[in-house]
Amino acid sequence: MKLIYVLGIGHNTPVFIDLALACGYKIAGLYHYNNERTGNIDHGFKVLGSFDDLLAQPSLGGKCFLLTMGDNEIRFQLCKKIINKDGCVPSLIHPTCVISHFADISPVGVYISPFTYVQADSVIGDNTVLLSHVNISHNTKIGKNCFIAGGSTIGAYTTVEDFVFVGQGVLSISSKVNNIGHHSYIGAGSLITHDISSESIVVGRPARIFKKSI
Repeated sequence: MKLIYVLGIGHNTPVFIDLALACGYKIAGLYHYNNERTGNIDHGFKVLGSFDDLLAQPSLGGKCFLLTMGDNEIRFQLCKKIINKDGCVPSLIHPTCVISHFADISPVGVYISPFTYVQADSVIGDNTVLLSHVNISHNTKIGKNCFIAGGSTIGAYTTVEDFVFVGQGVLSISSKVNNIGHHSYIGAGSLITHDISSESIVVGRPARIFKKSI
């Protein structure tokens, strides 16, 4: 059983801990963004220190880390710093998932929660999170550092660019949506029937641009 250290303490943390345990890891301890909780016990695991304490180490020596924060940018930056110090951010796929033999899933920081489907000839990029009951249809590419919340379906032949956040229960229609631009935010329950430009916030059924996110 391999050890894994958990970064981030919040409401989602035990959800990701469950995923790591289901994938055969043992939790070695937690790190918080600051020192306020150092020495505390959270969900039965000790808080070992802050992110700064961890990254002050000269090398992380092949240790494994689990990044539990929902913010795509923070997760990306931490992943990069850990890898630069020779740490490992492994991909975790829950055993109840159905993953096509023909899907290409990055070995770096991808988390796939229970009962999610990734169909044939789809690609999942580094450091992307797919929560429970997500369906990634065939011939679809999900970029790096994305977060797709539970119950969402991304239709076939779609490219989702980097740093996209998809809320709960979003439906993107196959062959109608070719591209969802980088740094876009898709509101929960939205129905996507056309391409979404980069840095957009879209909501509704059908989805309409609410405002530019940047």
